[in-house]
Amino acid sequence: MRFGGIRTGWIAASALVLASCGGGGSSSGTSGGTPAPTATPAPTPAGQVFSVPAAESLSGTEVGTIIAQAAAEARARGASATIAVTDRVGNVLAVFAMPGAAATARIPAAPDGTSRDAQGLTIPSAGAAIAKAITGAYLSSGGNAFSSRTASFIVQEHFPPAPSTAGLESGPLFGVQFSQLPCSDLAARATDGFIGPKRSPLGLAADPGGFPLYKNGVVVGGIGVIADGAYSFDPNVLDRDNDLDEAIALAGTVGFAAPETIRANRISADGTALRYTDVEYTQIGNVAGASFAGTAGALVPVAGYYTGTALLSGAAYGTEASGVRASTSAEFANRDAFVLTNGAGVNRYPVRAATDAGDVATPLTAAEARAILEEAFTVMSRARAQIRQPLDSRAQVTISLVDTRGQVLGIVRSPDAPIFGIDVSLQKARTANFFSGRFAAADLNAANGEVPQFVTRTRTFLGDPGALGGAFGIANRSVGNLARPYFPDGEVGQPNGPLSRPIQQFSPFSTGLQSALVIGNLAQHLGFVTGASAADTPRACTSLPQVAGGNPRLANGIQIFPGSVPIYRGTTLVGAIGVSGDGIDQDDMISFLGLNNGAARTGGGLGNAPRDMRADRILVQVGSRQVRLRYVGCPFAPFLDTTAQNVCEGL
Repeated sequence: MRFGGIRTGWIAASALVLASCGGGGSSSGTSGGTPAPTATPAPTPAGQVFSVPAAESLSGTEVGTIIAQAAAEARARGASATIAVTDRVGNVLAVFAMPGAAATARIPAAPDGTSRDAQGLTIPSAGAAIAKAITGAYLSSGGNAFSSRTASFIVQEHFPPAPSTAGLESGPLFGVQFSQLPCSDLAARATDGFIGPKRSPLGLAADPGGFPLYKNGVVVGGIGVIADGAYSFDPNVLDRDNDLDEAIALAGTVGFAAPETIRANRISADGTALRYTDVEYTQIGNVAGASFAGTAGALVPVAGYYTGTALLSGAAYGTEASGVRASTSAEFANRDAFVLTNGAGVNRYPVRAATDAGDVATPLTAAEARAILEEAFTVMSRARAQIRQPLDSRAQVTISLVDTRGQVLGIVRSPDAPIFGIDVSLQKARTANFFSGRFAAADLNAANGEVPQFVTRTRTFLGDPGALGGAFGIANRSVGNLARPYFPDGEVGQPNGPLSRPIQQFSPFSTGLQSALVIGNLAQHLGFVTGASAADTPRACTSLPQVAGGNPRLANGIQIFPGSVPIYRGTTLVGAIGVSGDGIDQDDMISFLGLNNGAARTGGGLGNAPRDMRADRILVQVGSRQVRLRYVGCPFAPFLDTTAQNVCEGL
């Protein structure tokens, strides 16, 4: 089991177990060696199986302390930094520029020296710092603490990334950096009246220098720093870097450090311990007691994110003000469920019937949508988590349901699921629906720029002139197979998949169709942030055609790691379900079994794609052999309440 990207066994599924590793780093949560606090979740309420995080938040004074500590470390290192702090749901609480801090940073070019998509861009330093802070906050929870260095570790073309690991498969969160996009129709904007979760100016960051912030074991936000002028990633995890941005950001976490027991270095994937930081607390100065009032520099406004007028207090996650709260019994039957809210008590994405009656003979009903979401939630509640401490915790995810137009028919999540999974689960659902539909090729061919070329490449690669025309049910795992810079994944010397860049042009800033679909949105948004353009990017990603309802089917971009399946009534596509927040096999299982169980509950011919229509019936000629695409991968013994194995077998 891997937790956020494809670990593909091309001929037979493999069970890759993600477990806690013993030992780990010796860094402390405060300067001077004081141990970090341990995670202390609230007691489980009667009748519920999940603990709800305590209502902790950052005060404006605490935000100032965090900035002052980071700035003190920067001064000690002779550097000038831009520092951002957010709360757990992405509200920007401060952006601070020290005297002499560079206004911009640079994204590196491709390995061949060319620049495609986001490669080679000059970006605002404030945007980079915000993206790093959001990454630390969004990837973390009460059961796991991930940094932007962790993100770097798990989004590259080989896992773990290093010169000597060529030939290994891609990272478990491969592609997740293109989520939380500034054009997302789900993500809130500081100026649109919605509350969290907020968008990020650059998606998620793989550049070290972003950490989560905790109070009493509860994640309350993130800090992001840029001082070295480069917004990049770490291609070699076999050494330890004395990274300037990371050291400054780590200093900011003093007194707000992640519990040591849940940091990424205590979690392993396929026997490889993840990385949290290359800089230890013993390597930073004594910054405790630093005062914001005596810190040279200024708060800076960032268009679309922060006014620059004051240090702000964060919203307490789980309250109405945070935009994510417990559901009412009328909204969702399971009392453990959390939903997105508009701040005035109204569920932003209530369970409802499909909107595509003009396109589908028998669309999903509200009762069917509710049954699928409830059954998927039940599967999650029974499943053993793969990225959470302590061992044998329950999986925590976000579940999204869409119709064939990509319209949301409901979003529901567990109390402490990572925030990044909200946007990603919707990306996954829309991706599975899109690539399974008869409209995929037509929509892509109508898009701007080079996007139509990916249709031709896919049809040539598969030897099928009708590919992307709706003949097969395509899960996110299947899309990911085609979106890797080597096909099969990791096999150096093999050609790239048709949805990917060739390896010479590939980097986490240019993945292929995924990045090509949204680069216009990113460019327009960065122009808005810097003041070069008065208009922000539209509240809908991609230049794909709009459908009834007003947005493209991929209005928050695509995702290219597992955790979704299309939904069929007989042989007719009617929508898709997407899941994100835990191991990718867990995500696959929750979507696949949730749909199966919801369909069995409602009848009406509803279910997973017929077996003969699933993408694992597609064979790709690779040299003298044939390689089969994958559909889903479920864990062998996934549940806490039974020893049942191979629970997806035969369905």
